[in-house]
Amino acid sequence: MKKIILLFTLVIFGFGIEIGSVVPQVVLSKKDGGLVSGGAFDLSSLRGKVYLLVYSDPDKRDLNEEFFEKVKAKNFDRSKYGSVAIINMAATWMPNFLLNAILKKKQKKFPQTIYVKDNRKVLVKKWGLADQNQDIVIIDKEGRVVFYKAGKLSPKEQERALEILTEKIQND
Repeated sequence: MKKIILLFTLVIFGFGIEIGSVVPQVVLSKKDGGLVSGGAFDLSSLRGKVYLLVYSDPDKRDLNEEFFEKVKAKNFDRSKYGSVAIINMAATWMPNFLLNAILKKKQKKFPQTIYVKDNRKVLVKKWGLADQNQDIVIIDKEGRVVFYKAGKLSPKEQERALEILTEKIQND
């Protein structure tokens, strides 16, 4: 019954992202969140490259580590590929001061990845992303969703996501 209500809500109100749809515009700023390095982050700016966007509960950060290692091993051309890690700050027991310190270190260690904070589950509400989980979204250079999965990727899903990334990066 809960699944039917959720599906009805998503259809009626248009929440959620779908394969082939353009990423809905959302700006994370001020109390809602923003760039770990400071300032607002407009998700509609994800254009011109193929992006791997990971939306994660900090407690689930290692859920798809095997997949992330495979992506790193591909060593994609950063002029054609970008990565975004959006942290669902409201989905964890960890205090924000600790998370902020961890995220600043990660941003320093991985400067080519855009680190973003979502303090109020904005993307859960506006995009319909999974709360207290990890979402994997691949976005093509026009800003269209070409892959989406909430939760742990199976080996087959990892393979498919890598194929899509490779194809889009090489052909776009």
